[in-house]
Amino acid sequence: QVRVVESGGGLVQPGGSLRLTCAVSGIGFNHNAMGWYRQTPGNERELVALIATRGTTKYGDFVEGRFTISRDNDADTVYLQMTNLKPEDTAVYYCTVGGTSWGQGTQVTVSS
Repeated sequence: QVRVVESGGGLVQPGGSLRLTCAVSGIGFNHNAMGWYRQTPGNERELVALIATRGTTKYGDFVEGRFTISRDNDADTVYLQMTNLKPEDTAVYYCTVGGTSWGQGTQVTVSS
């Protein structure tokens, strides 16, 4: 059974930072691309960042160098380091394994 568990969300002031963590079990982590998506009420889920098995990355246009995705294949974990957060980054952030298995999401709120 595949388990995808996100953590690290919370409330942060504009300009602040957060690091999201996604722990995966029950699937060959090393053989799958990993991704972070986000969603706000009434909107479709949008790509935040992807990381391929060999470390190639891709980011949504809105990231503009503020976020970094990384993976630890020994720990079956993927991270999303977010800096210079803006109120418009407020969303539920979801982790996905290969676009097929998804976690429950973690809320990120950017507000003063």
